[in-house]
Amino acid sequence: MPMPLVECIPNYSEGRRSEVVDQIIAAILSVPEVQILDRHSDADHNRTVLTLLGVPEAVKESVFRSIAKAAELIDMDQHQGEHPRIGATDVVPFVPIRDISMADCVELARQLGNRVGTELGIPVYLYEDAATSPERVNLENIRKGQYEGLKEEIITNPNRKPDYGPAKLGKAGAVVIGAREALIAFNVYLTTEDESIAKKIAKIIRYSSGGLRFVKAMGVLVDGRAQVSMNLTNYRKTPIAMVVETIRREAKRNGVAIHHSELVGLVPQEALVDAAVWYTQLDQFEPSQVLENHLGQPQNEDNKYSFLDELASEAPTPGGGSAAAFTAAQAAALAAMVARLTIGKKKYAEVEADMRQVLEKAESLRKKLTLAITEDAQAFEAVMAAMKLPKTTPEDIENRNSAIQSSYKIAAETPLKTAEFTLEVLELLKVAGEKGNVNAITDAGTGGALAMAALAGAGANVRINLLPYAEDSHAQSILARLVAVEKEMSSLYLDIKKALKDRAKITLL
Repeated sequence: MPMPLVECIPNYSEGRRSEVVDQIIAAILSVPEVQILDRHSDADHNRTVLTLLGVPEAVKESVFRSIAKAAELIDMDQHQGEHPRIGATDVVPFVPIRDISMADCVELARQLGNRVGTELGIPVYLYEDAATSPERVNLENIRKGQYEGLKEEIITNPNRKPDYGPAKLGKAGAVVIGAREALIAFNVYLTTEDESIAKKIAKIIRYSSGGLRFVKAMGVLVDGRAQVSMNLTNYRKTPIAMVVETIRREAKRNGVAIHHSELVGLVPQEALVDAAVWYTQLDQFEPSQVLENHLGQPQNEDNKYSFLDELASEAPTPGGGSAAAFTAAQAAALAAMVARLTIGKKKYAEVEADMRQVLEKAESLRKKLTLAITEDAQAFEAVMAAMKLPKTTPEDIENRNSAIQSSYKIAAETPLKTAEFTLEVLELLKVAGEKGNVNAITDAGTGGALAMAALAGAGANVRINLLPYAEDSHAQSILARLVAVEKEMSSLYLDIKKALKDRAKITLL
């Protein structure tokens, strides 16, 4: 199964000394399973933006190492540049890409923040979805006064106290860490060196000044040209084309024009396609008309069943625990299906709000359970690795036994998590069965049966992995949680069976 992927776009307050940026990059690449997709350095801004991609834990570790390296090499007392900043590593956003939720990215941000504050002694502020207060959601609020202003206020103003680390700035300054959706860093250059025109246009288009929603903008002078520097925080609701045309109009009013524009970092393909569609007036355009959208798609039916092929192989993983998570994910998918077949139907207008909630929660659980497929296999692989540890000396034996016990408990907790997610799925299927489109009621019933099968498989894996430590208090706690889930699910399944019988005269086993 595919591994979860997270994107991270750390910004460093150095864009002039390439040897410093090279050392920061080396720190990042010292961690396996992390790629640098893009590097953008700007001498006027005196700033470098890197785009990283990888598995969550690896990305988190690589960014920590880069923050430590930047703190060693960048002295904020000597730093000057056009771009607002408060630290050597100024801002670190995590962005969910594949099989990872925003909540997971928030947790990554908090874990990294805690470690940076504790081990490096650098003040950390959390922002966007990870923010601890409404005032810290927006990055500009945290950066108010920049490094120089924060240096004094962090000591004197309780409202500027960091989320982690000391309430005092060293030469590395502070770092802002958070989680957010994908944004587009986009700059438009004007045919003038008059910076005031760029500032005037930025004030008109940025949302905080009453302009376009989801646009943050400022006017600066870069390479002898006035530049409108922007972050587009929701390109679907405020498209690139709308922003560009607004700038073009305001530039013309000021007697200038757009010279060129640039991207900083990466951009979602969808955003560029939307801009192309707008400018070319392709009113009947469909995404399926883009050649690249067909690349990488399965060319034969066998590719759809790679997980089943892995399951059928002689390898010990994936096994029953992964199969249970896979089955529960199918149950969640059926709950989503029933919701979609109900939403928008006049006959079911009274329950549409309920069905929208079912849809949202079902899709979230489907993602979590899809992740659990891989997590269960990884947990049992850790058990097998512990069993291979040396057992030559008494100390070796003690360490091996401890590692085996610890890995077995983790291997039990993973299917327990599957069971608890499955309980939430069954609750959604109960609503779907009782209120959803009656023409899809058997899909709710099928989902219920799959959920019960998933519970049986997950429960068996919990119990077998705890068997050697059945008397342990932690093991007893895990078993108690499992029994509670099993009891509640049995009751919910009876409700689903009743709904099918009452609404469609169908009897489930």
